[in-house]
Amino acid sequence: MRFQPFMLVGAAALLLSACSNNEEVAAAPPPPPPGAISGSVAADRDGDGIIDGYYTADGIYHPNVQPAPPPPPAPTQVGEKG
Repeated sequence: MRFQPFMLVGAAALLLSACSNNEEVAAAPPPPPPGAISGSVAADRDGDGIIDGYYTADGIYHPNVQPAPPPPPAPTQVGEKG
C-alpha cells in the first residue's frame, strides 16, 4: 500500500486549516444612558430637544448650570403714600 496519497491528503488538510478564521465577533456596545444623544456626550433627559447636561467617560451625568434669574426690580417710592 502506498502512503503517498494519505500523506498528500494530510498535508493538504494541515495547510487548509491554517486559513481558517477563528476570530471572535465583538459584542455590541451597551445602550447609552437614559437621555443620552448617540454619538456625543450630550444629554437631553427630559426629551424637549434642548441639551440638559452631559455624560463623562465613566457614565456620570453632569447637568448644565442654569444662569440665575435677574433680581426683581426694586420698589419705587414715587406715587405711593401710605
